[in-house]
Parts: sequence; structure tokens; C-alpha cells
Amino acid sequence: MFKKLLLVALCFSGTLSAQDYFYKKFHPFNPDIPSPEEFLGYGIGEHHTRHDLIVSYLTKLAEVSERASIYEYGKTHEGRKLVILTITTPENLKNLEALKKQHLAFTDPSKSPTNFDEVPIFINLGYNVHGNEPSSSEAALLTAYTMVASQNSEINTYLKHSVIFIDPTINPDGRDRHTQWANTYQGSPLVADPQDAEHNEYWPMGRTNHYWFDLNRDWLLGINPESRGKLNWYHEWYPNVVTDFHEMGSQSSYFFEPMKTNGSLNPIMPKENYEDLNNLFSNYFSKALDSIGSFYFTKEVFDGTYPGYGSSYPDLQGGLGLLFEQASSRGHKQKTAFGEITFPFTIRNQYISSITTVKAAVENKAYLRKYQQEFFKSALTNSGKSKVRGYSFSDDYDKNRVKAFIDKLLLHKIDVYESGNSFVVPTKQPQYRMVQTMFETYNKYRDSVYYDASAWSVANFYNMKYKAVTSLNLGKKVISTDSFVETKALQKSEYAYIVDYDDYNAIAALNFLQQNNIKVSSSFKPFTAKTSGGNITFNYGALVVPVSLQKKDDNEVYALMKQAQNKFKVPAYSVETGYSLKGIDLGSRYVSPISKPRAAMLIGDGVRSYEAGEVWHLLDTRVHMPITKIPMRNFNRINFDKYNTLVMVSGRYNLSKTQQQKIKDWVGKGNTLITIGTASKWAIDKKLVKEELISTDKKDSTETVKRKPYVDAPENIGKEAIGGVIFNVDLDLTHPLAFGYRDTQIPVYKNNSVWIAPSKNEYSTVVQYSKNPLIDGFITKKNSNEYLKKSASLVVSKVGRGRVVLFADNPNFRGSWYGTNRLFLNALFLGDKIDVPD
Repeated sequence: MFKKLLLVALCFSGTLSAQDYFYKKFHPFNPDIPSPEEFLGYGIGEHHTRHDLIVSYLTKLAEVSERASIYEYGKTHEGRKLVILTITTPENLKNLEALKKQHLAFTDPSKSPTNFDEVPIFINLGYNVHGNEPSSSEAALLTAYTMVASQNSEINTYLKHSVIFIDPTINPDGRDRHTQWANTYQGSPLVADPQDAEHNEYWPMGRTNHYWFDLNRDWLLGINPESRGKLNWYHEWYPNVVTDFHEMGSQSSYFFEPMKTNGSLNPIMPKENYEDLNNLFSNYFSKALDSIGSFYFTKEVFDGTYPGYGSSYPDLQGGLGLLFEQASSRGHKQKTAFGEITFPFTIRNQYISSITTVKAAVENKAYLRKYQQEFFKSALTNSGKSKVRGYSFSDDYDKNRVKAFIDKLLLHKIDVYESGNSFVVPTKQPQYRMVQTMFETYNKYRDSVYYDASAWSVANFYNMKYKAVTSLNLGKKVISTDSFVETKALQKSEYAYIVDYDDYNAIAALNFLQQNNIKVSSSFKPFTAKTSGGNITFNYGALVVPVSLQKKDDNEVYALMKQAQNKFKVPAYSVETGYSLKGIDLGSRYVSPISKPRAAMLIGDGVRSYEAGEVWHLLDTRVHMPITKIPMRNFNRINFDKYNTLVMVSGRYNLSKTQQQKIKDWVGKGNTLITIGTASKWAIDKKLVKEELISTDKKDSTETVKRKPYVDAPENIGKEAIGGVIFNVDLDLTHPLAFGYRDTQIPVYKNNSVWIAPSKNEYSTVVQYSKNPLIDGFITKKNSNEYLKKSASLVVSKVGRGRVVLFADNPNFRGSWYGTNRLFLNALFLGDKIDVPD
């Protein structure tokens, strides 16, 4: 049957009858409303549709129909519009603000409306968060047309009882990258051979956004404009049902929730969500897909524990997030073990699920509304059962990092208050479950095999020193972070200026000054100086700008210092003497000039694009520093002497011995190689450095192996993977890579199995896992005892006159690890100052 249906799709010819392959059931259609085929000039499924055409079509629907209106909620990094098409009856649309007010009353625990069945249900159909999973955006066009143009009584009923928000392309930059590829290599006739270029995108592929971020992990972290725009919209509307459409391997079929039982448990989620609601909706999806002969599966894979998915974040807002996964044609037609899978076939399944979602939501709207109401009321009830009344946090030395954390709390509508010199987040608030997500840690789970992370306590991402409190003293409520960091006006000096290096933005200020040809030095020992702001004690790494040593006059230097301070809001001071009240003087040999980084990073085949994108994003958006991205295919013709720093993120580096020697010779000249994750393992394996990996003794070949059921192999083997865990580490605060830190203990994020042995050089292990390192997440006893407790997180190894900075863990994970970014940035800016003793 499945093969037959796939073959049916091959007859797709672009005629109106061929389009009926999708929506014949919903005739008649208003002839005044253009179909997607009429607007685009080709039938859905014949080509991949560009995002600008998708937006244009939805805009057209809003122009010609009283059922629809369009709203732009943001723009991508590349400037593409992010839009939502709202569809309902003309009467509902005219009365939308009043309906919205009634709808939001159900999310307010202080109110208790009971008209559950009288207010239209709010449904958000979200598509194409992964750009190279394109079938869903095409389905979005069909769904929009059906809802706007169909005069079928079934559709009219849905519109009367719902407000439908269609977000056609959550990741336009990635989609257009893939669309260009698929259409470029589309053959005529179509080529079904899986080896054809059409089915094999080049690095970095279209899954991710401009900076190669996976936007389906960004709902919680809110790093990218696509996510921040969507979150702002989301918290204005709080839809009851949200879809999250994806694609998976071509050899599969179709997936809808419920997810696997042992991966559905969320410590803070009501069971009613992932048991009752999922099962209720699954009955609708199974019947709809049965009716067209599509095969599917449920309960086997995927988890909804990580709160940053498009299918899990809505669950934390009293809604129902629904995940769909369609076997991908990876182009227009491809051979599989089941026959040939075509693009139109994949689109139809997504379209059917879209319409069915609306049907299920409308027919259960009273239940869904009551559930959302109880969800927010139970937030207050649950918080009252805990002895914890709130969480207090502060950092006297790094206001910009605190600002970034508060900004993240406010993005999720979490209430924050000033309390003396600290900030307090009370637990008694509608967003109590989001408060738990930000601060609570867990180390006990029903299962260990996660589709993504097993740890996500966001406060640890920011290295935020926080504590649970049992009593509250709330002060002023924080509404915005716009004027959060205030700096005293910098006074002019003819001698020197000092910038406090403890601040997160100090490195951005350093880069700004270097880009403007200002010579800056770093203090390798603390000191106390008499400054324009009084007597100030400066930590390791304080930036010193001597006025007389610049090629610019004192007025120009002062103007640039003020620009740096105002742009990045960093603590800066003027001094009139180099004589310190305590510690080293400004002319000390421990105050060393900083070389301007000339940085490059290897990208392309074999390189993990996520990590490369995180480096690029960090430098672009926060430091405003350029980095040259060198494709692996150009390796042989690159003159690395143009650069003094090279970054290699995780990946599979298939470099020849000649190429390996090229890197080693370059490092030996005095340059800095920074490796992350498996790139560090590569450097050790290839003897680029004299460090070692942790290894365990192999089992005796005569030892009897306990027999286990074959069917359990994937789960048991998966337990040994490190799916994302937060560990505590110990820093050497005197090392240049740790400059700017005040505490020896900080959290790090580990999502790999790279275990580096502490260096045999007693000065080279910069960061080591602490004695009891687990903060949050799951790790097996075997991994903990045999690897974790014996290994180091960050080691520096000498190579000739240069050095290799080996990160076992990723300091820039998903653009959100403010707490460890400093380690990586120090490697960029201070790497050449590390003189590893023999």
C-alpha cells in the first residue's frame, strides 16, 4: 500500500486535478481567491518554493480575503521577513482584540472565567524550523489556501470556532539555502538516485539559520532574532495548540506524538499533557492518515524533556506542543527501500496533519481551555507547596552578564525584582515552571537516552551565583534592562586609562580599541590604583591604555576611550600616575601589551557547523571582531602566516600528514591553535601535542560477557553517550585563560566523550573537573568514575614557540554560555601571552 501511494505521487503533473491530490475533500473553493498554483505559476510539489514567494502569497490572501490578516513579527539575520497569517471568520477577525482579551483571561490565575466552549480556540501552525525539511512550508501554503478559500461546511465550522495563526517558515534563511540547492540540481526528468547532488547538500546545508544555529533548540535560549521575535509574539497570544513540523530520514515513514514513554517525563510538566492530551490528539492523526493509506509510528523515539523545542516550549505555557516527523524526499523524488518517495507525497502528509490539528483542537476546545487555565493556576498552587520562595542572584563584578541573564528572564515573562544589591525571582508567579527551568537542577531521570540535552538550568549557562531563599524582600520590579548598566562619565587623562576586565563586555571594548589602533596592555597581576572613580582594586587581566605610547594625541585617545565605554557600558577609569597603592605598578613587567588577533577558523566538510557557527556568532554579534572562515577545500593553498590564531571546532578532520605538519609548523612559529571537543582529541591522536586522553584498561579477553536482549542494545549503548550535562570545574585564576573570573568554581557544559588527561606539565592544566562535579543532568557511573573524575576540561600544550589550547568542552554552546565564553575569548586575545614552561 505504501509503495502504491508513493507511485501515485509520481503522476503529479501540475494541473488543477493534480492539486486535488491534496485538498479534493474541501471543495468548493472561492474562485476569487488565487490558489498557490495560480499565484506561483507551478503546482505545489513541482518545485521548492522560495520564502519571499511564500510571504507574497500569504500577503495576497490577506489582501483579497476578509478571513485573513498578516503580521510581521521580525526579521532574520539576513533580513528576511518573519510573518504570521491569522485566519478565522470575518466576524472573528473584526473582533480579534476582544477575543484575545477573553482568551488571555484563561491564562491569568487571578481570574476564573468558565465560558470554556464559547471563545474560539487559538491554534498556531508552525512550519519549517529546519530549513532543509521543506515539505511543511509547502503544506502551509495549502493549509492557508484551504482555510481562506474553502467554502466547505467542515472548514466553515473550524473557522467559526478557532483563530488559526500560520507561521509558514520559522527559519527562512536556512530554507532559502536549501531551496536554492534543491531547485538548482532538479532534473527533468527527476532523478531518484540517492547519490544525485540534489539529495546531498553541501556543508553547512540548510538545516540551520544564518549563523548555523539549530532554531529548534533556541526557544528557551532566545539567542537569535527568529526566536526572540517568535517568543515576543507567543507571549502576546498564548496559543492553545502549537505544531512543530519536521522531516527525518528517507527510509522511515511518519511520526506523531506521543513520544517514547521513557523520554517524555519532564520533572515539571503535568502528566495530563504528555499522556492524556497527546493520546487524545493521536487518535485524530491516526484516523486521518489511515484514510489516505499513509503509514506512521508513535511512542518509539524523540523526547520532550528539553524545554527549548518548538514542541516542548508550548507545553510550559499551558498549551499543547505537537511534533510531526515526515520521511524526507531530500529533493523532489528519491528511491527508498519502500519504493520512491516524492516531494508531493511528503507535503500531503504534513497538510493532512495540519488540517487534522485544527479539527482536533476545535472539537476539544473546552477541554484545552480548561487545561490551560488549570495549568497557570497550578503554577501558583505548586509554588506554594515548596519551601523555596524565590531565587536570589547577583554579581558585583560583571553587570553586563547579569543584564544578559535578566534580559533572558524577561523574555520569558518571568517576574524579577531588585532587592538591595541583589535580584530576586519569586516562585509564586504564573511562570513558576519557567522559574524552575531557569534555576532548578535535576540528576534523577526515568531514562538516560535523550534526543538532546539532559541539563538546561539556564542560570548555570550564565555562571550566575544564585541561591534559593525561603523568605522574600521584594523591591522594585524590573521592567526593562535598557538602562540597567550605568557607567560614570570617563574623565580625560594625559597619563593612562584602565578598563575593568571582569566585565563580560571588556573584550568587546578591547577589540574596539585595537581596531582603532589603540595599544592596550593586560595586567598579569592584581593591583590597587588611585583613579577618577576612587581607589579601585583591579583583578587579573585589567586593561591598561597608556596615553603617551599611542600614535594618536591625547584628545583622540580620550574620544575613543569614551566611545568604547559608552558603546559597551564597561567600567573605565582615568589615572594620573603609574604608581599603585598596592600591587604592581603600571610600568611593571607584569603589564604586557596585547597583540591584535588575526584569527581564522577552518570550516567545511567534516567540521561541525553548529560549533563553527557559535564561534562566528559570538565574534560577530558580541565582540564585533572579524574572523576568516577558511573552507577545508582551500587548505593547501592557504598561507597561514597571515594569521596568529587558528580555531578548530569539533569535527572529523581528514588531514594528510603533510597538512598536519603544516599546522604544527605554523604553531611552532609562536602562534596559537585553539581546539574544541573532538578537534582536541584529533590534536592529541595525531601527536600534534604531547598530551594524552583518558583511557581505561580493556577487559580480560577471558572474562565472561553477560548476555543481554538484542532489542535493548540501542537504549543501553545510548546511555553511555554524554547528551548534555553541566559540571562544576576548578579554575587556575592566575592563568591568562582565566583572566576576568573571580571564583575558582564555575559551571561548564559537556556534550561529548572527549576526556583529556591532566597535563604532565604542572602549569598547563587550566581547568579541571572538581571533586564532585555533577551539577545538572545525567551521566552513568561508568563515565563518572572511569573518565570524568580523572580528566581535565582545559589544557594548554606547548608546541615549539607556540601553543595549543585544548578545550575538552564547548565554551560557546548554542551562543548562550556567557559563563564560559570568557575562556575562549581569552584564548583569542591572550593566547600569545601564554608561555608554557618546559
